[in-house]
Formats: sequence, C-alpha cells, structure tokens
Amino acid sequence: MYRTMILLPYGTGIRIGEALRLTFQDVDLVERIITIRCTKFYKTRLVPIGPKLSGELAAHLERRGLLPMPQGKAAPLFASRGIRGWTYQSVVTMFQHVRRAAAIERPIGEPRPPRLHDLRHTAAVHRVVAWYQSGQDVQRLLPQLATFLGHIDIRSTQRYLQMTPELLEAASQRFVQYAMEGSHEE
Repeated sequence: MYRTMILLPYGTGIRIGEALRLTFQDVDLVERIITIRCTKFYKTRLVPIGPKLSGELAAHLERRGLLPMPQGKAAPLFASRGIRGWTYQSVVTMFQHVRRAAAIERPIGEPRPPRLHDLRHTAAVHRVVAWYQSGQDVQRLLPQLATFLGHIDIRSTQRYLQMTPELLEAASQRFVQYAMEGSHEE
C-alpha cells in the first residue's frame, strides 16, 4: 500500500490529501480515470492514469479488498488493518522513513530534503518533458496539465515547473528544431 501511495502522486500529480480521500468508487480501471471529489476550491475533476499505474492500482485494489470494507465501494482506498483511512501525518512520516532508508538526502543547493509533496512537482515536470520529447505542442497542452493538477489557471501550474536539466534540454532541442525549420518571419 505504501508503494501505491508513493506512485499515485508521481503518476498523476494529485495532492497527498486527495489521494488519502480516494475511495474504491473513485478508481475506474476500465476507463483508466481517477475521480478526485470535492477537492481544493470544492471542485471535482477527472484525472487520467496510464497503463502502468493502472496495473499498480489493480494490484492495490486486490490487496485492499482483503481488509474489512463495511462501507463497500465507499471504503477508503488507503486504510490500515481496520476500516479507518490513513492520516496525512502518518503518510508523511512513512515517506520520511522510506527516504532515509533509501539514503536520499538533501540535494546540494536545496534548503531541505525531498518531501512527499515534491512528487507532485516532479510529475508536472516529467509530463512536460515527455510532451517535448514526443514532439507535442506543449503550449497547447499546459492548460490540460493545469486542469489535471486541479489549478484554476496556468499561472498556478508555473510554480511546479522548475527548470531541471531534463526540461531545459527538451525545451532547447525543441527550439533548435524550430530554428532549423527555416524562416519564421511574416
């Protein structure tokens, strides 16, 4: 269950609190969609999931189904031995234990070691890098990324898009390709 909890924000960009509020009925593995209900700004949104994450969630649902579920499909997706869902603090504490066990420390130049919430930032940056690498129109897709992240507008998403070496390289390659295509004067 911990593995799935770590993969979910990375694979979808959802907030930790959103993941903790998920129930069985919020996960549609056939359509590969997660429904995030009544989240920040009291919105509900649909978040697509890829085939690998869908497989992880299928295995998680099977394991979770072995625990008591008196609420049926309204049961929390992440729960301990009983029916009670995990708390935000317990998940953050678990992440810090895993981070320390993996010897992941504060990167040089960073003010603190990686946090669980940083997976959301990483998901956003990796999505943009993948779009660049696959030749997609990143400017056209950024509003979709904002929607998947649950942002009101693209400005809120910009703070998640830190310039990493991978993002800089992908954007630079795109610019070189654009420049090599010929004259861009009107």
